[in-house]
Amino acid sequence: MARENLYNRLGGHDAIRAVVDDFYDRLLDDEELEPFFENADVERLRRTQTDFLCEAAGGPETYDAEPVREAHLHVPFTDAHIERAVDHLRDSLEAFDVPAEDAKKVVAAVAAYREELVARPDDERAE
Repeated sequence: MARENLYNRLGGHDAIRAVVDDFYDRLLDDEELEPFFENADVERLRRTQTDFLCEAAGGPETYDAEPVREAHLHVPFTDAHIERAVDHLRDSLEAFDVPAEDAKKVVAAVAAYREELVARPDDERAE
């Protein structure tokens, strides 16, 4: 099954959701990152992150939430925060025995949005 896509290798929607749930549990347990989620609809975030990763992995789900940049403009993330979150994602993938090459692909899908995640409103150009 060398031709099987990443989505299927990860176990499909339910397995990806399990990783996402573990990931968000880790974020919420992190004293430095938890404050970012105080007023957030965490269940909605879990659903949209699952859809994002499913789509990125080649699954049938579609990420149809607000674009990443716009959704995070009000969140004062720094590069250090993003790196900390990515470390938690790596830990979640490892906890679910995701093979290293597949884990790298998942992390790369998220890390590709680093600039959008740390963008500030004043970074936008006037229209």
